[in-house]
Amino acid sequence: MASDKQVTFVIVGGGIAGVTCAEQVSKTLEEFDVEEQPSSVLEEKYPNLKVIQSAVKLLRAKEHLLQAENGQTFHYKKLCICSGARPKLLTQDNPHVLGIRDTDSAQEFQKRLSKAKRIVVIGNGGIALELVYEVEGCEVIWAVKDRAIGNTFFDAGAAQFLIPSLEVDKKERSLPCKRARYTTDKTGGQSGATGELGSALGPDWHEGIELRGTEQNSSGVHIEYECEVDKIYTQQEFLQSQLDTNKSELGLWPAYVQLTNGKIYGCDFVVSATGVVPNTDPFLSGNNFELAGDHGLRVDDHMRTSEQDVYAAGDVCTAGWEPSALWQQMRLWTQARQMGWYAARCMAADVLEEPIELDFCFELFSHITKFFNYKVVLLGKFNAQGLGQDHELLVRCTKGQEYVKVVLTGGRMVGAVLIGETDLEETFENLILNQMDLSRYGEELLNPNIDIEDYFD
Repeated sequence: MASDKQVTFVIVGGGIAGVTCAEQVSKTLEEFDVEEQPSSVLEEKYPNLKVIQSAVKLLRAKEHLLQAENGQTFHYKKLCICSGARPKLLTQDNPHVLGIRDTDSAQEFQKRLSKAKRIVVIGNGGIALELVYEVEGCEVIWAVKDRAIGNTFFDAGAAQFLIPSLEVDKKERSLPCKRARYTTDKTGGQSGATGELGSALGPDWHEGIELRGTEQNSSGVHIEYECEVDKIYTQQEFLQSQLDTNKSELGLWPAYVQLTNGKIYGCDFVVSATGVVPNTDPFLSGNNFELAGDHGLRVDDHMRTSEQDVYAAGDVCTAGWEPSALWQQMRLWTQARQMGWYAARCMAADVLEEPIELDFCFELFSHITKFFNYKVVLLGKFNAQGLGQDHELLVRCTKGQEYVKVVLTGGRMVGAVLIGETDLEETFENLILNQMDLSRYGEELLNPNIDIEDYFD
């Protein structure tokens, strides 16, 4: 292949936003139900698509030029940056601290866990929630900065509903779920070897991976609330420190974690699961991108950045348009897919000089996932985001079975959290979208003896 190439579209990134964007640009839409597959499968499916396994060396947006580390240069008409995000590690270059972001780091975690008796997990997002539930045969110390677990996704009531799941035997695993993820062939060097991150893990990252420590019986999960990491010590640093604590009581461990509440725990290693930062660095030098407060590439309602003919989608970007009253951006797989799909349509419309409206998927926030083996559905302003005191909550909870929370403002439903097999998501989605006045129903709205689906059908 010639080192200089003229192309219509260049898409950077092999995660869900990049793959969805590439598929849509290639004029074929696939249902979101694909196993992890080599990138060659994409090329076989779309003859007009070429997958290049290389990192970006430089971007000259004004010249519409992108150069890869392998020496190839691309002169593009439209560029879409889907480079995702990188983990916010507690500390860099500490062998006792592991971040989990891509397939390679998940496999490294599995390898290290197989020799571990105790780990400390720091963080309160999706990866932390899934990890503490899935780990067996190893004691888990879980430090969260909030008053309740899962603060990003639900309130303290839902957290209390889920906590008992950590203390009982795991339910039977449901059948594995398939989602879109493509991998690059390993011949060109793995992300673990080069230090480059692969694409983000999806919600089913632990499927097919045995997360087991050395202990025969699970030693359970101990949660430390409202605290963060103060300092991480190696064994030698800890033994030589002047800390006012009985060191012999803590035992000998490869690492020690001092929390801001003053407690110290010895452990085999620390898992840093404290969120992500948009991966914008490779594209900023020499260009004039407008960044949002969270350091994402700010995009308008056509997914365009501030540089002409450069679009962005997924975790790397931040929505810069005035959002719908029922939508907010969260760096989740569902939104990465929606943004990738919409960015492709916007690029194609621009090339064809056709108008395009903001896609309906940005009208209502919706996300389906699984935590502690429960189905979890989040709709609209599910945590009353931005509503201040101007809202009321209705809650229905059946211990060990379901948790239903509805957010109302002015008698109209604006958000909901559904945990368990409630079968209410479609009905609630419609009630949120049509903004029907529900004042006259009061608490009867969640009466378990009323079939609400038939009532509002």
